[in-house]
Amino acid sequence: MLVLSRKKDESIVINNDITIVVVEIRGDKVRLGVEAPKEVPVHRREVFEAIARGEPVDQASVGGSVHESSDVRQPPEPEALAPDA
Repeated sequence: MLVLSRKKDESIVINNDITIVVVEIRGDKVRLGVEAPKEVPVHRREVFEAIARGEPVDQASVGGSVHESSDVRQPPEPEALAPDA
């Protein structure tokens, strides 16, 4: 895992088309902004894992989506997440 230090309003770039910005730091919470192409699914880990398990996801829980909340994109199928045997 690559670990980077950033201050408020600083960012990192992933693969030339995804930008993560530190929007706010308040106590032990950090708010991040994510700019990514529409075809790239971006979810909080707990939402991603629920979708991967096939569980229904409340639209309110994906409200922090990088794109419009009504645009919920699916992660890869769970078998695609498993390591190759």
